[in-house]
Amino acid sequence: MSMREDISAKLKQAMKNKDMARLSTLRLINAAIKDKDIALRGETGEGEVSDADILGILGKMVKQRQESARVYEEGGRLELAEKEREEIVIIEEFLPKQLGEDEIAAAIDAVIADTGAESIRDMGKVMGALKAKFTGQMDFGRAGGMLKEKLG
Repeated sequence: MSMREDISAKLKQAMKNKDMARLSTLRLINAAIKDKDIALRGETGEGEVSDADILGILGKMVKQRQESARVYEEGGRLELAEKEREEIVIIEEFLPKQLGEDEIAAAIDAVIADTGAESIRDMGKVMGALKAKFTGQMDFGRAGGMLKEKLG
C-alpha cells in the first residue's frame, strides 16, 4: 500500500471514529500532498508525488510544528503548543523510525566509504547520498554538523 493510500485509509477511519483532532491533521497532510502534486504538474507535467516526496513533506511538517510549539511555549500559549505536539505525534505515525546519534554516525561513515569522500568539498555528494537512502529517518541538520566534523 502506498503512503498516499495509507493516509487516505486512516483519514476515512478518523471520520468514522469522529476523531476530530486526528481528522484535522490528516486533512492537513492530504492538502500538503495535493499542493505538491499541483506544483509538480506545473514543473514537469506529471502530477503524482512519490512516497519519498511524501516523506519529505511529512518531515517538513514535523519541523514546522516543533518550531511553532517552541514559539508558543515562549509566548506562554501552552494549549497551542500542546496542540502542535499532538499533530506531531499523528504525522510521525507515517514516518519511518528516526535514527539515533550512533545510527546516524554509522550511516555517515558508510556513505563516506561508499563515495570516497575525503574533504569538506565532498560534503554535497555525501549529503545527497544520505538523503537518497535515509529520507524521513534522519535529521539532516544534525547529520550535516556531524559530517562537517568528520570531513573538516
